[in-house]
Amino acid sequence: MKNVIVACGSGVATSQTVASKVKRILDDNKIKANVEAVDIKSLDSYIKSADVYISITKGGKEYDIPMLNGIAFLTGMGLQEETEKLIQILKN
Repeated sequence: MKNVIVACGSGVATSQTVASKVKRILDDNKIKANVEAVDIKSLDSYIKSADVYISITKGGKEYDIPMLNGIAFLTGMGLQEETEKLIQILKN
């Protein structure tokens, strides 16, 4: 099963909100994946098992997996584009 990591500063409010929205989008598109909200400080320990990383904070390290803009899932601005990228990544 594919793994999606959503990271924000604390791993609580914002990342949980985005993770719930992402899970709903994936369910609506019949894509099975684990979606986990984490804090940015513990990201390194989760990234190894992730297929895609959704970032709500700016900056930080670069990883060898695709990274999506989490603000789009939060605000709706650019949501369609990020959703299409997410679906494409998880279908491969």
